[in-house]
Amino acid sequence: MDKIRNFCIIAHIDHGKSTLADRMMELTGTVEKRDMKKQLLDSMDLEQERGITIKLTPVRMKWQSYELNLIDTPGHVDFSYEVSRSLAACEGAILVVDASQGIQAQTLANVYLAMEADLTLIPVLNKIDLPAADVEKTSREIINLLGCEPDDIIKVSAKTGENVDKVLDAIVAKIPAPRGEPNHPLRALIFDSYYDDYRGVILYVRVVDGCLSKNDAIRMLATGATGLALEVGHLSPNMTPDDELGTGEIGYIVTNLKTTREARVGDTVSLKKYFKEAK
Repeated sequence: MDKIRNFCIIAHIDHGKSTLADRMMELTGTVEKRDMKKQLLDSMDLEQERGITIKLTPVRMKWQSYELNLIDTPGHVDFSYEVSRSLAACEGAILVVDASQGIQAQTLANVYLAMEADLTLIPVLNKIDLPAADVEKTSREIINLLGCEPDDIIKVSAKTGENVDKVLDAIVAKIPAPRGEPNHPLRALIFDSYYDDYRGVILYVRVVDGCLSKNDAIRMLATGATGLALEVGHLSPNMTPDDELGTGEIGYIVTNLKTTREARVGDTVSLKKYFKEAK
């Protein structure tokens, strides 16, 4: 767990959040350069067409000897619920601000959500390469908002990749490792779920305590629904099966559930065997 960092990115629409995520995946070797395309985590057609993020998407990256789990979140105020779900699964957040536009109202709303969740915030000033960039003015806005020092602000160009490595280093240095009890019964927070026509209900989870292995019999604490973990793994950014998901990790569970109503967002996944013993 000491080598795990879970974080999300907070930003207004078009401030460069998805571009920064692209550069991170490129720099960490998560995606080969030949496979790289713009807004790689924005898989929906509408997201690609409009250049916005609608659906939150997790991705695992390796930086030095650390496991970095990024949850790419929507920036539009209409998707604040999606943002709150991702914040609940993280210990830190990167605040991305466009140097040419400054802090926007929608960004403020998400920053306050992150503060309420007691997340470690890393301020990043993006698009410093633009002619219209006002680095000093926007830096003062960030300092007034967060109460941070000028040196805490990382000035980057997500488009060119300038200083993106410093953002990755800051994630490792500043965001705390997840807490949890590996030897306790399984508790995994569902922060997203969807139905796949070919595979059934797929859950995106953050393992809080315990461990989940492939073929484990699972139970949802809120709905009482039971099923099987047909496959567990992580996304980097495609589904990559693992033998198990351990405490503090973020990943997916392919289940044999018939509908997402049986595994609602915010519910907790546990193991069915614990409930047998309680009878």
